[in-house]
Amino acid sequence: MLTGKEYLATLDDGRATYFEGERVDDIPNHPIMGVAATVVANCFDRFYSPGADARSPLMGVPKSAQELKDRIPLLHSADMLAHVTYSSIMTLITAAGRMPDMPVYNKRIMAYVEEMQASDRRITQCITDAKGDRSLPPGKQSDPDSYCRVVEQREDGVVIRGAKLHITGASLGHELLTIPTKAMKPGEEDYAIACCVAVKSPGVKIVNTSYAPRHADTRDFPISANDHCPEGFVIFDDVFVPNERIFLNGEIKYAATFAHSLGLWERLGSLAFLADEADELVGFAQLIAEANGLERVGHVKEKISDMIIHATLIRASLEAAMFNCDFGPDGAAFPNELYINAGKYHGAANYNQIVRHVHDISGGSIVTAPSIADLENNEVGALVRKYMAGGNGASGEYRMKLFHAIRDLTADSYGGWRFVTNLQAGGGLYAQRIVTRRHYDLEGAKRAALHAANIEVEAAE
Repeated sequence: MLTGKEYLATLDDGRATYFEGERVDDIPNHPIMGVAATVVANCFDRFYSPGADARSPLMGVPKSAQELKDRIPLLHSADMLAHVTYSSIMTLITAAGRMPDMPVYNKRIMAYVEEMQASDRRITQCITDAKGDRSLPPGKQSDPDSYCRVVEQREDGVVIRGAKLHITGASLGHELLTIPTKAMKPGEEDYAIACCVAVKSPGVKIVNTSYAPRHADTRDFPISANDHCPEGFVIFDDVFVPNERIFLNGEIKYAATFAHSLGLWERLGSLAFLADEADELVGFAQLIAEANGLERVGHVKEKISDMIIHATLIRASLEAAMFNCDFGPDGAAFPNELYINAGKYHGAANYNQIVRHVHDISGGSIVTAPSIADLENNEVGALVRKYMAGGNGASGEYRMKLFHAIRDLTADSYGGWRFVTNLQAGGGLYAQRIVTRRHYDLEGAKRAALHAANIEVEAAE
């Protein structure tokens, strides 16, 4: 296993990564990316165990419903890269189980997973292509590179070209799990490529953005100041991939297998995050209602009750998904597709309304409250404290800190990032609707309705 110091040293490997127009050659000391790298390093230290045979609990494969459940709080206490590494490993194992007639790829996948677990390396997922004209399939684009593709077949591997978007933590990891974004048709074999690419590989270029606050005084950003991770625009500019890192190469019937497998684990992570987030928002709504002296007002109580029901239903979906789990051929436990997708849809589709309740209860000060630094000004500090004080003995400073936390969480750069990612993580709402319908027992529901109506099944047919 790696220590935090050893992890930071692995980032000095010649990787081509860029931030706001400049190449970053020293990630650990970069003012924005360095903060995120330090969070990852601290997580390495927290879970570190000495010994050549030590394995990180963040990378283990669950074998039961209880293990599936126990892994969630463990991952939530870790950094973002631990999340995406775990879901990457489980995506590969899930895909392998769904390709029983591809023993060569299955053997490579299991060998790769073992290698990553043994070396304690971090994997990020590259799925969404640039896509060009989205009304056209990959094979009919004016620029054939709009979807990541194989441009050269060699005896020892392939050369790939293209770009992948929205890759959280790409510049901070070691490996890029690159998979088709959708099903492919005959004639699109070059786009049916699934592989893992080392971040330091020649031709890999990562352009980063971040929702991290650009303020010297981060007290007004209590959440995002230390809870941010760069988003990478990953470019494969004729990158060579050796055979042992190739898990699909032209077999179009399995092109969607990896995307569907990733969707399962991304939606589990998203649903677990939505459950914790919903409880957090309920807490903020109640705290600010009390600080405003409004906790007994009827409409405020009703809004918080709505939020509590929302949070409870999300948590129930998560529990149902884990304790109705399925098992792969090697005994790995997979969350139930029906409950995962229905829960993720419900949580994401209603997130905007829950945030609206928080904003309505809070009032306009979530975006207009003075900064914490203003409290330290000799001329206005005491006055700000006086007039920002609220109900139930809430001091001006306490109430301001709540306003800044709510703004940072829901109404600023980080809040915007959360809103979009809650909606898009694991695919948009339509994807969850499709999978939910596919796994719901619609025939069983019809039989129940016929029975309730006292209609014979034969007559109905």
